[in-house]
Amino acid sequence: MSEVFVESEFAPLRVVVLAQSEVALPASARSSPDLRFLPADALAANPVGQDMRTGAPDRQAAWEREREAFRAVLERHGVRVVRPRLLTEPEKAEAGADGYANFFARDPFFTVGDQVIEGSMRFRHRRHEVLPVRDVMRAEVYPADCGYVAVPVPEIPEPGDPTLGPGPFLEGGDVLVLGRHVLVGSSGLASNALGARWLTKHLAPHGYTVELVRLHERILHLDCALGLIRDGLLVVCEEALPGGLPRVLRDWERVEVDFEQATRLAANGLPLGPGHYVTDPAFAFLGEELERRGVAVEYVDFAVTRSLGGSFRCSTQPLLRRT
Repeated sequence: MSEVFVESEFAPLRVVVLAQSEVALPASARSSPDLRFLPADALAANPVGQDMRTGAPDRQAAWEREREAFRAVLERHGVRVVRPRLLTEPEKAEAGADGYANFFARDPFFTVGDQVIEGSMRFRHRRHEVLPVRDVMRAEVYPADCGYVAVPVPEIPEPGDPTLGPGPFLEGGDVLVLGRHVLVGSSGLASNALGARWLTKHLAPHGYTVELVRLHERILHLDCALGLIRDGLLVVCEEALPGGLPRVLRDWERVEVDFEQATRLAANGLPLGPGHYVTDPAFAFLGEELERRGVAVEYVDFAVTRSLGGSFRCSTQPLLRRT
């Protein structure tokens, strides 16, 4: 029987879902306040209102090469890599003007201990992003001795409601696992308090504590501001955390990134275990700081991926991380 379990953000990574590279940003993307988390030059670089494969085929090819280079690093470290399927034509057609996404596996589902949870996405173009992952669920999760549930479907908002309604919204990029303590970020762009409340209700009988962490309004997810590298060591943008670090982390050693670096995903590298970390060469300064602290760092150019609002952690969702 396959095993599904996530012990922490930095326990040895053994099985991971690596995202595909498909997106059609909504035609309204350039004027949407919800995309304020992206650097100013990001939307200028990527087509809107059409699939990137059609609108920018050379950029699409470069994006796919980035993911394959990352996959090679994962497999070299003994990680078994699982991929979602591609979107079907009916799924793309169903999305209509809202656009569609199949590009960041971290968010549409997440794993806490032996609980696999389908999220509830706030952005309309990501609402059906879990569908290509369902084949993975059938192959990896159904046979495993683990729980499998889904967050309730979000409520329909009133016309013109900028919050998109009460949700609940809960996305994997906001969920950080540290043993029995789970952090959930909330900036107003993704997960919200009702989503965290649902997660508390689900996980409490399993012995978990869930803590809501406030985020700056321009930070999409908690993993864009905070990365747990190993026990006692973290990467953080303190400006992105209005309430400061959660108490459980306040005595940890910190490697700091500034706000502009955080918006470019400097904190969104991926630990392969407590002694190995993957980041972009754009953040060599961060890699040098980690290496001084005994962490081996590998670099993969992820420029196209980062221009779409996510990086290495966003591109992956572990199914097995345990010592």
